[in-house]
Amino acid sequence: MSGSFLNSISLCDLCVLCNSVGSGCRAFTYHRGTEDTKVAQSRPKTKTLTNVPIALTIILCVFSFLACQRIPLPTNAEAAKPPANTRGEQKPPPRQSEAYGPPRTLATLQDPAINESSGIVASRTTPGLYWTHNDSGDGPYIYAFDEHGARRGTWRVKGASADDWEDIAAGPGLQAGTSYLYIGDIGDNEGRRAEITVYRVMEPTIKPTDSSSSKLKPLVTDDAEVFHLRYPDGAHDAESLLVHPVSGDLYIVSKIPFANSFVYEAPAPLNTSGTTTLKRIAELKVPSLFGGLLTGGDISPDGLRVALCDYVDGYELVLTDARTPFDQIWKQPLKPLDLGKRKQGESIAYRLDGRALLATSEGDHPPLIEVVRR
Repeated sequence: MSGSFLNSISLCDLCVLCNSVGSGCRAFTYHRGTEDTKVAQSRPKTKTLTNVPIALTIILCVFSFLACQRIPLPTNAEAAKPPANTRGEQKPPPRQSEAYGPPRTLATLQDPAINESSGIVASRTTPGLYWTHNDSGDGPYIYAFDEHGARRGTWRVKGASADDWEDIAAGPGLQAGTSYLYIGDIGDNEGRRAEITVYRVMEPTIKPTDSSSSKLKPLVTDDAEVFHLRYPDGAHDAESLLVHPVSGDLYIVSKIPFANSFVYEAPAPLNTSGTTTLKRIAELKVPSLFGGLLTGGDISPDGLRVALCDYVDGYELVLTDARTPFDQIWKQPLKPLDLGKRKQGESIAYRLDGRALLATSEGDHPPLIEVVRR
């Protein structure tokens, strides 16, 4: 390791690199909100880090974490934090909204085929059950499970392919009074896709006997409708797909690390012929060190709440008046939500009654976590 290389990386850069914030780094806690941290967040990516071998990167992460654990907090009067009861104290934002209780793990998902749960939504046709799907690398399959994590069936989405499925939502469609699933093939890590795809399929009704199905012998959905979409301002990576439960308007929230995310809309009715250009309607300032690194989202069944998540936490926006046009919700503050311990959180959904949020994680047998509104 050359001295010039180490001198080019600040403490905050290393904290971000090794995710010390999730491990209780004392130095990171103190430096949070300082100019050094802000600079580290806004600094563009450099080739220096991407060219470092993986082993060297791991060593640096361990070194930085051990080092920052030993860095003493400031003791002089100017730098020390004021006592808890001092007037004008600026406390860090809480990880949990006062509207929700603590997270609790309901179960682990038992289906071994679910190893990268990247989206979740509550079933409308079979209350108490949920749908999920895997990230890129799987086929066009959706998996049903219950609140105990038990597998309840596997379906192949007819007429769909899977490039980079990132989220799933429920909403209205062609037939009034019928629930449809929307599946977002919207991932674009390299920012190269000229257009993205959303599939809409009539939601299956899940029967007890369906639990015997699997990827090798899946059930098959009705034919999926295919919607081709493009952004008005170039390619974007995105992992959050939301559908309004009444209007059917479709929303995609971009994933942008260390910067604000943008909300794009495709108003209903969606067009299956040609390519629809999304409209950018809002910008979100996420109260997180990682900025707009959003990985999942959902709209509550009553249409008054929006939940979003990143790898670590969740966030909620709320309309207090049902008469307010829905798109005003994007102007509301994002309130933090503690979604518990997730290896790599990429999914969030409202329970069917809207009184709780459910979240999963990528990895084998991921946890099913619930936070209930008080």
